[in-house]
Amino acid sequence: MTAAPDDCLAHNDWICGAYLSTRREVLLDAFLEHLRITSAAVGLALLLAVPLALLARRRRWAAPPVLGVTTVLYTIPSLAMFSLLLPLYGLSESVVVAGLVLYSLTLLVRNILAGLDGVPADVREAARGLGYGPLRLLLAVELPLAVPVVMAGVRIATVSAVSLATLGAVVGHGGLGNLINTGMNSYFKAQVLTASALCVALAVGADLLLLGVQRLLTPWQRHRAAR
Repeated sequence: MTAAPDDCLAHNDWICGAYLSTRREVLLDAFLEHLRITSAAVGLALLLAVPLALLARRRRWAAPPVLGVTTVLYTIPSLAMFSLLLPLYGLSESVVVAGLVLYSLTLLVRNILAGLDGVPADVREAARGLGYGPLRLLLAVELPLAVPVVMAGVRIATVSAVSLATLGAVVGHGGLGNLINTGMNSYFKAQVLTASALCVALAVGADLLLLGVQRLLTPWQRHRAAR
């Protein structure tokens, strides 16, 4: 029996509406897993990066080891990183999240430090003159002014995590990477293209969302641009 002329699945076309309609649940599950892994990794990395950056800034002797260790972690190949974490987490989603957390630390720690160091010294002195203590100075003055640089790091870390999460397919938890991997092995064109397109859409969507959050957190920049 020959395939119908419009049977894109049988013809193994790159663009195939039948694939979207018949694999909707599979695509949704893979997309949600990818989103879950990425958001968990960046969120945990941010929770770790903030105190590390504050330590490196408050105790300057701590800056070289903190930056050095996070940089070394970033140089480890992703497949090797996941393999090194296997004894701790096994073949689970956690091994992918942990690996992405370690990769994200380099970008986040450096950008948080850069953002805090970029706060003008006269602004700090003015705040101290108004009676601001160290904690209030950090929360009310320094961190708000550092938001643009910090958010730039968060955006880069998020896009990188979306990309690297696909490699989690080697342990069976790569989200859309699972579909890309199985599609490549079987040369299933529609699956490879659709999963790749969704991965790109996730990265672009996350970046735009974070850019919107940045604009909400820095209203003074909007007023300055409007002048």
